Amino acid sequence: MDDLDRLLLARLQEDATQPYAALGQAVGLSAGAAHERVRKLRERGVIKRTTVDLDPAAVGRNVLAYVMVDSTSWMGDSAPDFAALPEILEAHVIAGSASVLVKVRTATTEQLQDVLRRIYAIHGVSGTQATVVLETFFERPLSPLANDQP
Repeated sequence: MDDLDRLLLARLQEDATQPYAALGQAVGLSAGAAHERVRKLRERGVIKRTTVDLDPAAVGRNVLAYVMVDSTSWMGDSAPDFAALPEILEAHVIAGSASVLVKVRTATTEQLQDVLRRIYAIHGVSGTQATVVLETFFERPLSPLANDQP
């Protein structure tokens, strides 16, 4: 991946719906050349998907929590069990005192409690520790322009 690819990715992160003509013009390419580069980035898996970033409050998902999941056994094979809970947005096997870290969004704390009950039903889960977010200062996507890129 070269600097032009990184610039294209940064522009797409700002607005993935912009026409290839505008995208190309912004980075000094023709529309066709921009389209071809984006196609290759998709083929190589650099661009995993194109999606819409929703406002959680606008869709009734005001409660954000991070849940540390303790276990009595290796949880690396339990991804489908966590993925089956639609309120879980992310699930990560982690090193440390817990086995899995999940990001959960619900409408209410009562719904969060229900999600915790369903997490406990996953084979091997022995405990949870939930941290409810009171305010989010910011969230940002991974930058393709980071200076530490090789």
